[in-house]
Amino acid sequence: MITSKRLAAGVCALLAALTAGIAFPVAAVAGEPTGETTPKVDLVLDVSGSMRTRDIDGGTRMAAAKQAFNEVLDATPEEVELGIRTLGADYPGDDRKTGCKDTAQLYPVGPLDRTEAKTAVATLSPTGWTPIGPALLKAADDLDAGAGSKRIVLISDGEDTCAPLDPCEVAREIAAKGIGLTIDTLGLVPNAKMRQQLSCIAEATGGTYTSVEHADELTNRVNQLVDRAADPVVTPVATQGASACAKAPALKSGLYTDREEFGQERWYRVEVPAGQELRASVSVAADRAVGPSYGALLRAVTGHGREIVRGEAAGTGRTDIISTGLRYPKPERDDDDSDKPAAETVCLQVTHSFSPTSGVKTTPGLPLELTVDVVDGPSAASDVASFGLGRGWWLLGTLILTGFLAGLVWGWLSRWRLAVWRTN
Repeated sequence: MITSKRLAAGVCALLAALTAGIAFPVAAVAGEPTGETTPKVDLVLDVSGSMRTRDIDGGTRMAAAKQAFNEVLDATPEEVELGIRTLGADYPGDDRKTGCKDTAQLYPVGPLDRTEAKTAVATLSPTGWTPIGPALLKAADDLDAGAGSKRIVLISDGEDTCAPLDPCEVAREIAAKGIGLTIDTLGLVPNAKMRQQLSCIAEATGGTYTSVEHADELTNRVNQLVDRAADPVVTPVATQGASACAKAPALKSGLYTDREEFGQERWYRVEVPAGQELRASVSVAADRAVGPSYGALLRAVTGHGREIVRGEAAGTGRTDIISTGLRYPKPERDDDDSDKPAAETVCLQVTHSFSPTSGVKTTPGLPLELTVDVVDGPSAASDVASFGLGRGWWLLGTLILTGFLAGLVWGWLSRWRLAVWRTN
């Protein structure tokens, strides 16, 4: 029994380690990195009357925001151009029409003068309404110029008060412009409705939502988002899939965006040379209200329609984005094997099963993001190359054999010691 247990444990640990080692990320580089252009961030701060509430570490929400801004301004990377926009900071009255126009650029987006920016923040006092939608539209204009990364960081403690202008629809309009702008949202001591609205705004542009209840959480999260803007970004390439493989666009390694209507399928073509491996993934986002059950399917088929491999995923309403991926290694061609093509055209088919809820617009289609990567494939010297281990099987076999022999030796020694002990 000692031998069996130890052998089983050793083999399981070995397999777990090797499995972790052969896992691969489905990633690609599309277009040219825009890290050489200047990244820009617009911090959009809610200065409405509710920011007077004292429920963050014994102080007001406004005090926590000011403290966070001061620390973030000190830590902002030199290469980031940063601005600050306010909403609800100037109009204290009850006229809704005027209150919903209350958004202003406190500090313009550009090279950062930390002292000047801190002085501007120090003057803020909780005042008026919460015009999130109008503030996002203006912030998008603040960042419109240039090809670098663009990020809005919205910090609010309440829902928008300027309906029917829905800030979530505003975020979707900004995303549809294709200017590469991301909106991240932070909710101060949020309730359920505010959390839902801020989450929707972030998801519409591929951003993140964070719930904040402590001052240090706010500082750390804003710092992370500003630092992220300085990272080199990849610009997705817009493409348009076809209704059949024969009409599909030919794609190379890269990151692509498209839209797919409900009940539609999209086709793309990729050339895979012999000895190369195709890795592909797709993400489909529900940017509007959809049914609670859905799925996404990515298929790789030959030019004659024979399925090679597929990846699929299902969801149950817990997330608005669903992703799946696949890999296909094209075997090497032997010199004397002239009937095998040196390269193969692989057709990628994307379908999803999202369904719109009643009254929801069905056009344009749902946004999808497709990653294509053609890389050196596993060695064709082994029939097991398609498992992605290549010559690694020799190492695996050697280690398993070693573990087996070690288990036998250990078991024999254990029995010998037990026999000696009984004899004595």
